[in-house]
Amino acid sequence: MSVFAPEGVSDHAVPLLQGAGLSKTFGIVEVLKDIDLTVRAGEVHAIIGENGAGKSTLMKILAGNHQPTRGELRIDGKPVSFAGPVDAENHGIVLVHQEILLAPDLTVAQNIYLGRELGKGLALDDRTMNEGAAKAVRDLGGDLDPNAIVSRLSIAQRQLVQIARVLLVPHRIVIFDEPTASLTPHETEALLKVIRDIRAKGVGILYISHRLPEVKEIADRVTVLRDGRLVASHETSELQPADMARLMVGRDVAKLYPDRHTAEARETVLNVEDFDVPGYARGASFSLRKGEILGFAGLIGAGRTELMEGLVGLRPGKGKVTFRGHSVAFTDVHSSLKAGVAYLSEDRKGKGLLLTKDLRTNLTLASLGKFIRGFQIDSKRESDALDKAIEDFDIRTATKNILAGQLSGGNQQKLLLAKMMLLDPQVVIIDEPTRGIDIGNKEQIYKFIAGLAEEGRSIIVVSSEMPELIGICDRIHVMRSGTIVGEVEGERMTENEIVQLATGVNAGAGEAA
Repeated sequence: MSVFAPEGVSDHAVPLLQGAGLSKTFGIVEVLKDIDLTVRAGEVHAIIGENGAGKSTLMKILAGNHQPTRGELRIDGKPVSFAGPVDAENHGIVLVHQEILLAPDLTVAQNIYLGRELGKGLALDDRTMNEGAAKAVRDLGGDLDPNAIVSRLSIAQRQLVQIARVLLVPHRIVIFDEPTASLTPHETEALLKVIRDIRAKGVGILYISHRLPEVKEIADRVTVLRDGRLVASHETSELQPADMARLMVGRDVAKLYPDRHTAEARETVLNVEDFDVPGYARGASFSLRKGEILGFAGLIGAGRTELMEGLVGLRPGKGKVTFRGHSVAFTDVHSSLKAGVAYLSEDRKGKGLLLTKDLRTNLTLASLGKFIRGFQIDSKRESDALDKAIEDFDIRTATKNILAGQLSGGNQQKLLLAKMMLLDPQVVIIDEPTRGIDIGNKEQIYKFIAGLAEEGRSIIVVSSEMPELIGICDRIHVMRSGTIVGEVEGERMTENEIVQLATGVNAGAGEAA
């Protein structure tokens, strides 16, 4: 019997956590309405839904970040009300946030133990904390130097640090909010193993993910939210990923990737030869044709993002670059944008958008010169441009006056796309276009990308999701350890072929010279 359970009641009779009629209103907008939810000991309960369905708001209520507008929470059958996240943690509920919430200038160990440092006499016990941090990350399948500065880590590595930090807190219920969005398949499998181990100890787990095959693999039960309401709750054995997708979006999503025509016969727009980004990529050579979608695959840390950042001037890089028949060297992102090459960062919240600014400011900032008349900004033209972007890119928002940070992840990505397309680029480089985005918005973004190619623009897509690359790309380059090790197209565009190149298994077969 749990030490928290009501006297005379068994663990199996009473859920660890129960929500009844949970609702939440922000201003005049009701984002959650009458949600009933239970979490049992020793189970993984997945919560799925499109961006904006209310999943993260529900999790924040359960973790003490928000107070419900109405409804009741119970732990072991007893009503509770959390004063904040620390209060929820004291009741055994911990939340692994979707956003990275770490101190960038501190080390891995300092972040993991921040606020709960270990002492040795009057001094900090750095040795014990370093050993504990290394073990915590290793248990998640990672291998990080505990003295590494977090700002120098990749997004995937930062996520592992964040998960390790949360799991150090004594816990009975763990809430994972998109924990694998930034992880490689190997890192994802390691995390799923950790979750299974936690479940085996009788811990209740709430799991949010847009990766429906992953939900099918790990979850015991699935609850589906749509537009802030609970629309279905099933044992996972009763559902296939296609069923989950249909419940999420309210319609069949039978064809995720749009039909396309190959761009093989078109002229070369961009040619890159022996391009180096010191410390990250070396000897990269590739070409991009007009109207083509070219993919870049590889494990996290392979150098794909850094290569693209070097190419557009966000990092120091050198090599021979020919764009539309002219030799170019982009010394900063302004020069690449001016030439007609746009880069959409994988970190849309940190580098792509100003989350504390409104939609209009975010949309027009990169092309502000188009909206200046005389010595002032033409606000009406800006407003008209926002109206058009909302319509063209289906940016879903109750009002145009909200901040960019208040949009769902999928709508933030649409806003970022709209922002860059105001510059009328001929080459668009999109890094992780659908990370943390639900299946309905994925379908739309794939259509947007295909539409850009049909217009004659040339697209480079960097993605860790192999089905995504295979589904939308004409060709795929594979990187490993900072080099392009092979190219696949046609019938060779398979997950098996890409994995072999990315990991070095059967090295030599199909690799570039």
